Amino acid sequence: MVNTFKSIGELKNKKIIGDFAIGGGVAVLYYVEPLLTYDLDIFFIPVEESIDVLSPIYNYLREKGYKFDKEHVIIEGIPVQFIPVYNELVNEAVLKSVEAKYGRIKTKVLGLEYLAAIMIQTYRAKDRERLIKIFEDAEVDLRLLRKILKKYNLHDKYTEFRRRYFDNK
Repeated sequence: MVNTFKSIGELKNKKIIGDFAIGGGVAVLYYVEPLLTYDLDIFFIPVEESIDVLSPIYNYLREKGYKFDKEHVIIEGIPVQFIPVYNELVNEAVLKSVEAKYGRIKTKVLGLEYLAAIMIQTYRAKDRERLIKIFEDAEVDLRLLRKILKKYNLHDKYTEFRRRYFDNK
């Protein structure tokens, strides 16, 4: 995966994408014990406002010889999905992401509380499973999480999640 992160870093260095951070299941792995995940999600801030912010990424990676499979680019054997920031929460999460190291490669990962807030916002089945794992196994800064949830009007959704999965234990 080191070479995958190098290739993604090139996209930022060449100003094809702006700031970025790892999200999704791989980001959860940074904070808790392993879980099943298929791909590497890269949330990024586009360099330019455009209706098609993915084309420059795909064109660059195609020129480097990488193959495509549906919405993924296979970079050094790893399926990678590039996700442009799609709302203010995700944008703030990328801007406030934390530095992480994979081997000798420096990269960035969404902060745990932002990752949880995004999962509360999207609330897919796999997000709920990951949230349970996070709240059982990780050191969540509840004060920061509550601040983020309040800012993005997610407190009621979080309360319902906690009631459903934790209050009857």
